[in-house]
Amino acid sequence: MYSTGGFKNETRVSNQCCRLKLIPGRNAGTLVSSSCNADEAFAESPECTKNVPGAKLSLYDDTNRVMYGLEPQESVTAHLGDTVTVRGTLDGDRIQIASIELMSIGLATGQKAPAFSVRDQFGRVQTLDTLKGRNGTVLLFFRSADW
Repeated sequence: MYSTGGFKNETRVSNQCCRLKLIPGRNAGTLVSSSCNADEAFAESPECTKNVPGAKLSLYDDTNRVMYGLEPQESVTAHLGDTVTVRGTLDGDRIQIASIELMSIGLATGQKAPAFSVRDQFGRVQTLDTLKGRNGTVLLFFRSADW
């Protein structure tokens, strides 16, 4: 799921609460205040989503516990605490923004899940149809702690 291949001063950051995917050109993460450090952002400190005079918006990645500055700030139309996808160029610890948009994670309430197939813990192929119960299906995807 995460790849560093083709990393040429461009990156992709992605996920609710800050997963980073190093894929050229796109970044996704959570917007936090630059007055907050990576440890505070990882701990989801309320201080990270407060407007602080003189502070700028930064993009936080909890996979690597890294914060990226965003330039130009005028391009950031989202708000503190929002999860966003950013397209741009990585220059050190700053992303030069080409575009930014709110990111949605998962399906909307009531939206039908797309067809899929996956192997279960016993190696059997499971699909939405094989998992479907009389009253529907609840799917839970758990991100392991060792990612």
